[in-house]
Amino acid sequence: MLERIFKLKENNTTVRTEIIAGLTTFLAMAYILAVNPAILGSVMDPNAVFVATALASAVATFLMAFLANYPIALSAGLGLNAYFAYTVCLGELKDVANPFTIALTAVFIEGIIFIILSFFNAREAIINGIPQNLKNGITVGIGLFVAYIGLQGAGIIVFTADEGGSVTIGLGNFAAAEVALSLIGFLIIAILSHYKIKGSVLVGILATWVFGMLAQVTGWYHGNLFPDFSQGLAFKGLANTAFKFNFGWAATHMVQFIAIVFAFLYVDLFDTIGTVVGVADKAGLLDEEGNVKNVGKVLMSDAVGTTVGACLGTSTITSFVESSAGVAAGGRTGLTAFTTGVMFLISLFLSPIFLAIPGFATAPALIYVGMLMASSAKKITFDGDVADTVGAYMALLIMPLSYSIANGIMFAVLSWVIIKVFTGKAKDVKPAVWVVFFLFALRIVTLITNFQ
Repeated sequence: MLERIFKLKENNTTVRTEIIAGLTTFLAMAYILAVNPAILGSVMDPNAVFVATALASAVATFLMAFLANYPIALSAGLGLNAYFAYTVCLGELKDVANPFTIALTAVFIEGIIFIILSFFNAREAIINGIPQNLKNGITVGIGLFVAYIGLQGAGIIVFTADEGGSVTIGLGNFAAAEVALSLIGFLIIAILSHYKIKGSVLVGILATWVFGMLAQVTGWYHGNLFPDFSQGLAFKGLANTAFKFNFGWAATHMVQFIAIVFAFLYVDLFDTIGTVVGVADKAGLLDEEGNVKNVGKVLMSDAVGTTVGACLGTSTITSFVESSAGVAAGGRTGLTAFTTGVMFLISLFLSPIFLAIPGFATAPALIYVGMLMASSAKKITFDGDVADTVGAYMALLIMPLSYSIANGIMFAVLSWVIIKVFTGKAKDVKPAVWVVFFLFALRIVTLITNFQ
């Protein structure tokens, strides 16, 4: 039955490989089950947020598995949850009662808009309208971005601020257990991969976690890495967030509400595009012309997931770049996503175990996967059309440096279109990309306005 549903032989994979890949993806992104309640918990019930996050992630990932047959997992997007809590609820709406209900309403409306766009293949046209060179640049940029997240999570790269408020980037403390163990974990993954050991990424994560627990016992690591089963989970807390919408406020503050919706829409749209292109490329799911196969179904899964998440009580659900960890472990079909979705459901009952895996244990996987994705640099044509070259370069440069997939795509598209126009090749720009161009141009205008 699994063969018929997921077409395993056609994709040159096996049940065992797909399950290991799904577990790998889950372990690489399990941190969101701890991070999202911590962020959104500042404005709403954190227990409810945990349940909502796990359930919405499972639903969206199951849709990805059965509807699109892609090895991509979904959950609450980082950056979007921070915007939800700090910018909207504690910023713009700080004087409004229960501001999270307004933010959830905005996320719900955003999800509905995405469903409509996906139904009419508008998002598909946008993704497939991006030239192949830019897609390669996006893949490399995401790889560098993923590796950067891993380096920070391990403490290998740190930010320090002086008395004047200036921030510098440098190396962390190499005497710290998390730094040393992360590097050891990365080497384990690399060596096992050399010998083509299946599940090498998963083994590296688990080995790093076990070494961490040993370091804790010996006193080298001072945190607590052992699961705490004394903490229960109040499922009834979901009643504090589920379907808590405030359409009345939205109707009486339409302009402000539209601005909030647009911000969610903007970041989700282009983060999703970047993630889907990057992960699909590494999984070999692009067609001969470099377009994402079945991209409409992929994006519909994302859109429905966002809508379901809003109904349950969490911020925007989006495709996760950590899915590339599962792809690196051999994941090629929806069985990988299905496995990850099952793990999200299990996490509701075994959350102490999954949440005990620290960031420095998943960091080696992210660093290694980043290297694999960065290998797409060899596909970038640097001596061809100057617009294609500059667009790809801006994507791979801006993403890690600005800590944003969306920003990288913005610079890539803007530079590509402008150069195409001024080199007499405006006809190469497809209508959907023109729409994206003007959206990004509007975004630049808003950024200029905010800085004035």
